[in-house]
Amino acid sequence: MSLQNLLRLVVVMGVYGTVGHVWAYDASPNISSGVDACANVIFSSFTPPPFSVDKNNVAVAPKSEFSFLASKTVLFPSITVKIKEEKVPVTVTPINNGFLVKGKLPPSVKGSYIRLDIFAKGPSDCDKTDGWLLKVGN
Repeated sequence: MSLQNLLRLVVVMGVYGTVGHVWAYDASPNISSGVDACANVIFSSFTPPPFSVDKNNVAVAPKSEFSFLASKTVLFPSITVKIKEEKVPVTVTPINNGFLVKGKLPPSVKGSYIRLDIFAKGPSDCDKTDGWLLKVGN
């Protein structure tokens, strides 16, 4: 093998080795995107059950208690519940796999449909919202 062919082989192998490493580079392997940052923040077990014409056409009494579960990925001090833009006081109790959140409907809410809006922060300070509809009697 001539010196010229040997030099070409070394240059080709050097370029090939560099390109292979460049293609393998991932700039952010451990940073979750904004879209799925709150995917593990879950609210469940809404009580009383959400209003539905087909499944739960029941009115709850004013001042009724409500509760729901929040997953352990929720930053529990950030949990807020609002009804018609009015903040409702809640208690947050740690349980095995998350938090039990309890509160009472305000006495001013009666004879209407309401939505309990839940707001909380999750990992990486992402925002998560949820809620459910209730029919409140007189």
